[in-house]
Amino acid sequence: MFRQIGPTEILIILGVVLLLFGGKKLPELARGSGKALRIFKTEVKALHDDDDEETKPASLEAVKATDPDKKPEQG
Repeated sequence: MFRQIGPTEILIILGVVLLLFGGKKLPELARGSGKALRIFKTEVKALHDDDDEETKPASLEAVKATDPDKKPEQG
């Protein structure tokens, strides 16, 4: 039904974008898109990290601190 986009179609799309935004605006447009994607990526990672923290067991340092049989380290 649908075929993949070939090199000709990509060149046509890039040409239309160049005509719409002009050569001076393209770097600014690319920079803004990259910044938005970077922010989105960090937010998604933070959400995954929050989910992982809820399912992880206590950290090793917390277990060592609450272990009554362990002597405190000197140093």
